Amino acid sequence: MTFNKETVRIVIFEANTPAGRLFDVALIYCILISVVAVMLDSVAGIEARYGELLYVVEWFFTILFTIEYGLRLWCIQDTKRYARSFFGVVDLLGILPTYLSLLVMNSQYLLVIRILRVLRVFRVLRMVRYVGEAQMLTDALKASRRKIVVFISTVMALVVIFGSLMYLIEGSESGFTSIPKSIYWAVITLTTVGFGDIAPATPLGQALATMIMIMGYGIIAVPTGIVTMELTEAHRRSANTRTCPVCSAEGHIREATYCWRCGGHLFRDDAGPTEDTNPAAAADAADHSTQ
Repeated sequence: MTFNKETVRIVIFEANTPAGRLFDVALIYCILISVVAVMLDSVAGIEARYGELLYVVEWFFTILFTIEYGLRLWCIQDTKRYARSFFGVVDLLGILPTYLSLLVMNSQYLLVIRILRVLRVFRVLRMVRYVGEAQMLTDALKASRRKIVVFISTVMALVVIFGSLMYLIEGSESGFTSIPKSIYWAVITLTTVGFGDIAPATPLGQALATMIMIMGYGIIAVPTGIVTMELTEAHRRSANTRTCPVCSAEGHIREATYCWRCGGHLFRDDAGPTEDTNPAAAADAADHSTQ
């Protein structure tokens, strides 16, 4: 295999080749091990006994992820766009705290170092990109956001009405001292949480509470059905694992030839937007980005 930018980009950013799959699996294991090391380091007994070993492990993975981050910046064409992207920032947060800890030498700043070390668990977010269904789930949530907003608005209106009714029925004698507190009771009752810190005492109040609890079970199924419907639609449009060599965008449909974000060619080595870039694809990309 020839070692060049395009080869490295395919291995690092793509998951549809044997080398790309091997890289993804190895990276996931490294992320998991490094996160486990961070968690173990927070346990006083383990840190006292194996602190030096965990320190070496931390620096090993920091150097390893630094090399990987550098390769990502080197092989992608639009370096600035990737560096400013969500995963680019997460990649940086995964390695930066360890280097920052070297700059804080005085003992009074040890607590700050401990806080910075917690940022290393951001590495686990990088696993999301290697789950094939992540883009599908994101698309389903985006497509159902208006329906979910309407649903939440309806629920908020209901809890205001139920809370006000319970305030009128029960009053301060049963703990419903104000409408906001009664709305709080309505929320925990409608969501079937039921802390039990406030409870109706009158038969009418108990009847209303029973109706709200039964309604809560039915309401839970509504957002589930909305997201499930959109997931089915997203699965029908199922995206492949190809990453744009120009802007590193993911989520292209299987039949795509041009990037939905920048209009770049997905299958050409130079891959930059040129005069033969599909105008329709570029227009679709612009419309998609404004939505």
